Amino acid sequence: MKKFKSTPKKYQPRGLTVLFEDRDILVVDKVCGLLTVSSEKVKDNTAYYLLNEYVRKGNHKSKNRVFIVHRLDRDTSGVIVFAKTETSKHYLQQEWHAFQKKYYAVVHGTLTEKQGTITSYLAENSSHKMYSVADPEKGKLSRTGYKVLAESKEYSLLEIDLLTGRKNQIRVHFSEKGYPVVGDKKYGQKQKGIKRLSLHAASIVITHPHSKERMVFETAIPSYFNSFIGGK
Repeated sequence: MKKFKSTPKKYQPRGLTVLFEDRDILVVDKVCGLLTVSSEKVKDNTAYYLLNEYVRKGNHKSKNRVFIVHRLDRDTSGVIVFAKTETSKHYLQQEWHAFQKKYYAVVHGTLTEKQGTITSYLAENSSHKMYSVADPEKGKLSRTGYKVLAESKEYSLLEIDLLTGRKNQIRVHFSEKGYPVVGDKKYGQKQKGIKRLSLHAASIVITHPHSKERMVFETAIPSYFNSFIGGK
């Protein structure tokens, strides 16, 4: 598939690396610390805002825009897919469950089982924290596949298959198993010297909304993650 003509450098979005662009989709690699969409406190410094500016190329009368397909947590880095038409957005959201999503994470501890699947029903409490419940009627089925890629005495580097896409799913599942993601202040433990949440959306396999071509978008393991496994 032919790539879209690149946008001039001065309009390139801060904190986002464009991996692919055509008339239907825009795929980017987001840095840790950047919101996907606005919050009550942050309006402009979001992936959504910056990419709308990007596709308009400085022309505020332009009708070009991007559409939200899915989100990443603010402190999670990695691949995000945006649509550039409503038709593409609807197609991608309808097919989203069938697409493959892979993550890398560094967690505290060494896992007894080096490969497996964590399954639970996730619900949200009044303070917006997710947790597992026994009753299927009170939570949504959530499944996280994983395998250990490397480990040290204190940490494990995991490759994770996100089999369902619930809010904070990976962070909750490993926290509840006793292996919280390194740098997770919400579900884990505060620790001095930790620079960021060690969770990265590494790759995604989608079907293109127009051509129906299978497309793979991949990024490397952040070098920071390797520092926990003797790669300092």
